[in-house]
Amino acid sequence: MDLLRAKWEQGKFVCVGLDSDYGKLPPVCKFNNPLISIVAFNKAIIEATADLVCAYKPNLAFYIMHGSDGIQALSMTMDWIKKLAPDVPVILDAKFADIGNTNIGYAKFVFDYLGADAVTLHPYLGKSALQPFLERKDKGCIILCRTSNPGAGEFQDMVSEQALYERVAHKVTFYWNGNQNCCLVAGATYPEELAKIRTCAGDLPLLIPGIGKQGGDLEATIQNGIDSKGQGIIINSSSGIIFASSGEDFANRARRETQKLHYDINDILAKLKT
Repeated sequence: MDLLRAKWEQGKFVCVGLDSDYGKLPPVCKFNNPLISIVAFNKAIIEATADLVCAYKPNLAFYIMHGSDGIQALSMTMDWIKKLAPDVPVILDAKFADIGNTNIGYAKFVFDYLGADAVTLHPYLGKSALQPFLERKDKGCIILCRTSNPGAGEFQDMVSEQALYERVAHKVTFYWNGNQNCCLVAGATYPEELAKIRTCAGDLPLLIPGIGKQGGDLEATIQNGIDSKGQGIIINSSSGIIFASSGEDFANRARRETQKLHYDINDILAKLKT
């Protein structure tokens, strides 16, 4: 959390999602070996954006699909982030959810093997199942609350006394956050729900996907998502940044898109303060 807060104090709220799909990599760094290709691509993106971001978020799926080569590519990507951007936290987007004993293994993989600073998690099995993550006081636990995908409402909008996503926000905020290391995922594509989550969650940090190709409204997202200090948001953009160009200028274009989002966020924040 300290790494994130330091970035927010610098006015940095952009999280670059390293969803490095081998099939979409620019020809200039696409070789026959996915390991070499993905690492070369990620390294270039990190070099181009390190001074602008508050976090990086590799999605596990785009790595494990290549088996042991993919896991090695992810590990090498983590090493490059530590070398090129040592003060930028890394969120592994894995959405793990299982019983406690199994989660011990997941937690060791995420935090001890890869060295990630935080991980995304499902709340469905309850607090006790996630204890191997929650007890890691120095690591972040980012709980899925209201996701940005089109079918999210099938279960998350179910209403009894509260919508399911509101119940998750309440539980995580008041019962799971004993080590002050929890965050929530709240999608930009549902701004009204985002506002309700912020009301329930107080100043709990929010990881917000859905800006960019998913069509989330940036101004509404910031207005509804910021905490009482005008911070507390991790605004993620993945393919809209890393695949902004398929040419040799892909890293420069990624930087420009990151920079544009960075400036847009700060312009909106400044306007909200007036």
